[in-house]
Amino acid sequence: MGNDTSQDVFKRIDREKESYLEELKDYLRIPSISTDPDYRDEVLRCAEFLRQKMETAGLSTRLLETEGPGYPLVYAEWLGAPGKPTILFYGHYDVQPADPVELWRHDPFEPTVEGDLLVARGATDDKGQSFAHLKAVAAILAERGSLPVNVKFIVEGEEESGGETIEQFVVKDDGDLLAADAVFVSDSAMYGPGQPSLIYGLKGMVYMEVKVTGPNRDLHSGSFGGAITNPVNALGYMIGQLRDPATGRIKIPGFYDDVVEMEDWERKEFANLPFDEAAYCQEIGVTDLFGEEGFSTLERVWARPTCDVNGIFGGYQGKGAKTILPGWGGAKISMRLVPNQDPDKIEQQFIDYLRSIAPVGVTVEVEAHHNAVPVRLETEGPIVEAAMSAMEDVWKRPVRVREGGSIPIVATFSQVLNVPILLLGFGLSDDRLHSPNEKFNISNYYGGIRAVTRFLDRLDAVSEK
Repeated sequence: MGNDTSQDVFKRIDREKESYLEELKDYLRIPSISTDPDYRDEVLRCAEFLRQKMETAGLSTRLLETEGPGYPLVYAEWLGAPGKPTILFYGHYDVQPADPVELWRHDPFEPTVEGDLLVARGATDDKGQSFAHLKAVAAILAERGSLPVNVKFIVEGEEESGGETIEQFVVKDDGDLLAADAVFVSDSAMYGPGQPSLIYGLKGMVYMEVKVTGPNRDLHSGSFGGAITNPVNALGYMIGQLRDPATGRIKIPGFYDDVVEMEDWERKEFANLPFDEAAYCQEIGVTDLFGEEGFSTLERVWARPTCDVNGIFGGYQGKGAKTILPGWGGAKISMRLVPNQDPDKIEQQFIDYLRSIAPVGVTVEVEAHHNAVPVRLETEGPIVEAAMSAMEDVWKRPVRVREGGSIPIVATFSQVLNVPILLLGFGLSDDRLHSPNEKFNISNYYGGIRAVTRFLDRLDAVSEK
């Protein structure tokens, strides 16, 4: 299929790109911070802003109200191509808090252009990326009066604060309103500048909090030292037993039983990716890398399970010295999982193991905070190929990679809708997500609009074969 198919829409995008940028700026000016109740009115205002933009584009829209204190889902559809495929676009309109505000170069909710960069909270996570979906659809409708295929949008307002509302909605909906032939998600990064990537694997998650308790109060270390088990010492010992310091292997019995090993093609493709370990070390400020033996850095980050302490606390934390034996100590520990590890099974294995290695004289309490299921998505097929080719038309052929993070809604979409999930982001790894001075490359915003346009045109051609 030649690149001329979408040129009519591309010309409109070029003519109107400044207005597209101004619309995005207006979207970013709304401080839709879902985790802070003080911003509730702003989150609701943002939902209505987006709904109106979708309506103006020519879509049928509605706000799907939720039970309890949750925020509405913004739903839109255009179903004027009977017999053609349907694409469901997902995104989120809420953003992270801007703190620490003093580290921003500008007001975080006053989008500022710095060369090719648009700096603002939510610029890339996820307002800028998902707004590109809408602007592509709007451009096609404005130019042609119709779309080559059917589209639906579901944009949530709680991704940055748990995402429970959409999880419940998708499960309850059971593919009724949201039925589609594929889901398109842009809430991730390219592999590098100008090099898009198709993410086909996401890790799962088990997040635990451990509390080790000894005496009924803090004790004088001179009067009681040597007579009891110090709970913080016990906690340190237990943490040290989670992982072999020489091999990097996790020591929890049964932890690796269900791990699906990487296929040969995956290891070859990972090995062929440009990756500079020295630059990687320098960028994050470490002298050496470490992980499970027998695997490369990319393999460990993307396709091997992990176990890490996220925080540790207990005892005296103030200035100077205080000679005590703490009454208790605690830690937060997360495990990133890979297919086909079961979060519930891993959770119980973790609890059983910690209790089995706890020193005498202490009690161990373990609380599970949240779990997420690992996901492995399709890497081939006509819809996947249409998406890959569309990205190639704008940039270059995407590389197939996995991701060390988790996007719980992707697993839910996969389980409930049972269709291809296309994780194709337009951002970059240096976009400073969740950090001060978050940015989105303006050229990538326009590139994303073009790529979605090409995808819809290519999908129409595929459906005709």
